[in-house]
Parts: sequence; C-alpha cells; structure tokens
Amino acid sequence: EVQLGESGGGSVQVGGSLSLACTTSGFTFDEMNMGWYRQAPGNECELLSAVINTLGTEYYKDSVKDRFTISQDKAKKLLFLQMNNLKPEDTGRYFCAADVDRCLGSCGGPGCNGYWGQGTQVTVAS
Repeated sequence: EVQLGESGGGSVQVGGSLSLACTTSGFTFDEMNMGWYRQAPGNECELLSAVINTLGTEYYKDSVKDRFTISQDKAKKLLFLQMNNLKPEDTGRYFCAADVDRCLGSCGGPGCNGYWGQGTQVTVAS
C-alpha cells in the first residue's frame, strides 16, 4: 500500500522559515516523480515544486523560486521542502504527492491522480 505523510507545518511570522518532510512507503521512491503542492483557502491546488526523478530535473513555481528548496533522501524515501522568507500568501495546507500528472480542484481530490498525503498546515502571520 502506498503511503505518504507530511510533517513540519506550523505558524510563523513573515520572513520566517519552515522545513517540511514527507515520509513515503509502498513504492520505488527513485522511480517516482515527487512534488509539493499547496491548497490555499479559496484557491485550487497548485504545484509548488517537484523532482522529476525520471528525468533528473527539478521544477519550482515562480512565486517560490529562490525561497523554497526541494530535496530528497532516496535511501530513506524522504522528500523535503525548505521554505525561507515566508510570506502571508504562502499560507495554506501543504501536500506531498507522488506520480501526479493531473490535478484539478482540491489537492488529492477526485480531480487528481497519483498518491497523496493528508497535508500539513502552514500559516504565515503578518
């Protein structure tokens, strides 16, 4: 059974940092494309960053580029997201996901394929 679980969310002040981690099991980690998504109130799910293990590349949404860093520990099957210089608009629920090539609507909802964790809440106070 594929399982993903996020940790590391919380509340921070503007300009602060948080580090998210995603534990995974039930699949061959380095054969999957992995990503971090965000569900902000009233917004659709958005892809923030991804590691394309099948191509050896990374992706960052423009709004988080130079502030967020994605990394992974393939031996431990862990995915990380280091978030620096956080802004109020970064507030939302953050999801770790694997093998996603389509996601419309809510993160992990019926409009999305792949495998999803339950998410972890990040709140940035101004």
